[in-house]
Amino acid sequence: MGMTIACYVRVSTAKQNLDRQLTSTKEYAEDQLGASLADIEVYRDKSSGTNTSRDDYQRLMDDAEAGEVDIVVAHEVSRVARSISDLERTAERLREAGVELHIVSEGLVIGADEEDPYQRALFQLLGVFGELEANIKRQNIREGIAARQESDEYRHGPAPLGFEKRDGRLIESADYDRVCTVLDMVARDEMSQRKAAEELDSSRRTIRRAVKERGELYGF
Repeated sequence: MGMTIACYVRVSTAKQNLDRQLTSTKEYAEDQLGASLADIEVYRDKSSGTNTSRDDYQRLMDDAEAGEVDIVVAHEVSRVARSISDLERTAERLREAGVELHIVSEGLVIGADEEDPYQRALFQLLGVFGELEANIKRQNIREGIAARQESDEYRHGPAPLGFEKRDGRLIESADYDRVCTVLDMVARDEMSQRKAAEELDSSRRTIRRAVKERGELYGF
């Protein structure tokens, strides 16, 4: 067909599996766009979606703007970005490059030329709800930290997983976002406590306690 289809897949940690997204995007490219395997280029990241400083995301955008990509396929909006501003920027860059963006799970097509205003509105709405969810989660975490700092356990015990104590205050450590992602997967039964302990260089007891007793510190 003479077109290059870019399948973009992303997970947040090294131990998450990309297979489901790979299957979804490749099947969509073949069944809906008539692509052959030779037409498909896969871009994959194992990184947080909270910003766009991801290696293969950057490579994808560079290739799109260089005219080497015709269509980008992602499994869902959150795989591309988790904020409305990043989603908007991505869609605008692809549109200016003449590249269509297809979101499989939501059935969205953001065209390079004339686009369906309803599709565009839904795309923006999904981004708004994704960002709202993230903001609510951050607020709950702040309240959880405040409550924890008032407890006797905080004053006398070690800092919880993903935190450190500084000047008498509980501070998020450098790996806090990764800790939240892994613990959320455990809470959703998407990762075992054993694998989570390996991922975070911790113990299963610590993982279990974080999920069962300290969920307010991690947004669940």
